[in-house]
Amino acid sequence: MQRPRFELPEALVMEILSKLPVKSLTRFNCVCKYWCSCFQTPHFISKLHHNNLKNNNLNLLLGRHDGNTFPHYFSQLSNKKDKKNKVKQNIHLPFFKNTTPSVYGACHGLLCLHDPSTDKAAIWNPSTREFKIVPPSSIQRPPYFSSFGKGYLTLDYVSFNNAAFGFDSKTDDYKVIRFVSLTFVNREEEYPYPHFMHQVELYSLRSDSWKEIPSPDYTPTESNNGNICVDGICYWKTEYGGYLDFRGLILSFDMGNEEFSNLPIPEFGGSFPEYYVDLLVFNGSLGVIVYSLERTSTSFDLWVTSEGVWTKQFSIESISGVVHPLGFGKID
Repeated sequence: MQRPRFELPEALVMEILSKLPVKSLTRFNCVCKYWCSCFQTPHFISKLHHNNLKNNNLNLLLGRHDGNTFPHYFSQLSNKKDKKNKVKQNIHLPFFKNTTPSVYGACHGLLCLHDPSTDKAAIWNPSTREFKIVPPSSIQRPPYFSSFGKGYLTLDYVSFNNAAFGFDSKTDDYKVIRFVSLTFVNREEEYPYPHFMHQVELYSLRSDSWKEIPSPDYTPTESNNGNICVDGICYWKTEYGGYLDFRGLILSFDMGNEEFSNLPIPEFGGSFPEYYVDLLVFNGSLGVIVYSLERTSTSFDLWVTSEGVWTKQFSIESISGVVHPLGFGKID
């Protein structure tokens, strides 16, 4: 007598698969097209990443190159005690041949790679070694710029800066935002004075396309190490005002409603040009570390914001030999 066929609900199957090592999932891509497509969804990627965090299945990722030769490549180091400092694998990225891509943020174990000097960008999963090449932008660049007293200036150079990578939970989509700097010059002049214009582009992984969005009143003046993104909102530090009225500001972008807004820096009782204000993530919230430019008596103040209100968490007195703080982390 043939036993009745018993099938698990697909949701339960995906829950079980998300707890498996990445090496097993790579093999299971061949089981069926449905499993292969499910492994690429933001929900599954996020679930797999959080399960790896719980199980401490993490590896250290290093950017490397041999001397002055190209191409640059990445290496993964195993975190297992019996394989201390052992290179798990070397990963070459042929798409960025003869260029050095910058890592603009990590989200759910995915990395956004971007070459600021070109239009090349990619979303990379180091665990599965899957590599999604972002298509070039189709957004039009103005070839000329009319400047009073100088006639028409021609477009000379395009650069891509201050990219950020985040997750939009409203549409279950990964997005990349970047600021495009356009440099215009008068080619007839021997030493042309440049004039700058900016555009802002947003990439959606779901639609696999770029679109232009309205530029904010201010643009980032300082690149973050990676990018600061909290709950789908990305942050950059910017500055405005003249020399005698120089002020700092935090520019934010909501991946969900695709709108910019401004957030003041905390009122720490000092003059902004005389202090560093570094952005960071602290306990899942946006924070800043404030410290003086003077190296003789540097103290570090940590401020954290909640719904736009800054609260000073603590202050660390001067420590000799410290150049700048890197951030905070939990040590077990």
